[in-house]
Amino acid sequence: MSTNLQIRRIARRETRRSRALASIITAAALILVLLWLSAEAVLSLTGNAALLAAPGQIGRWMATLATNTLPAGLVAAGAGLILTGLLYLVLALGPGRRSRHIMASNRAAVVVDDDVIAASVSRSARSAADLAPEQVTTTVGGRTVEVVIHPSSGIKADAAAADVAVREEIARYGLPAAPRITVRTSTEGALGI
Repeated sequence: MSTNLQIRRIARRETRRSRALASIITAAALILVLLWLSAEAVLSLTGNAALLAAPGQIGRWMATLATNTLPAGLVAAGAGLILTGLLYLVLALGPGRRSRHIMASNRAAVVVDDDVIAASVSRSARSAADLAPEQVTTTVGGRTVEVVIHPSSGIKADAAAADVAVREEIARYGLPAAPRITVRTSTEGALGI
């Protein structure tokens, strides 16, 4: 296996959420139901009392379920099953993205948390616009970087310099897909800074 393929595989594993928990919960629930049904069948065959309901009782209950249950109850049960199915579809088909980004490197899989990128971008914007640490807020998403500058009241911040600094900082990371960068100045100024 080539080194680049290994690096890509490791990086993908670190940036995608595992679906193991949903699989384990589903398997455990199915195993418990099957164990219960098996125990009921064995108890019925040996002539012992049922734990909850004998297989014959379960069969009769299921055969008369539609006639003995209110239509609203059947609709609610159906809706619950549909929602459960949709949840499993979303878990199975969704990207399961973690809040991390892959940085360019030929030697190793470099995976950086979005909070680290946000802190670094905020620092660059602060330095370029000559602001205090609490005057710049950065949010990093899967495909976006949003920087909000809160200038001191009555003093105009250099948003253009901050924009250039943020774009240079993001370009240094060598992200595979360049995020959409937004640098904006808040309409509310910061007091006493």
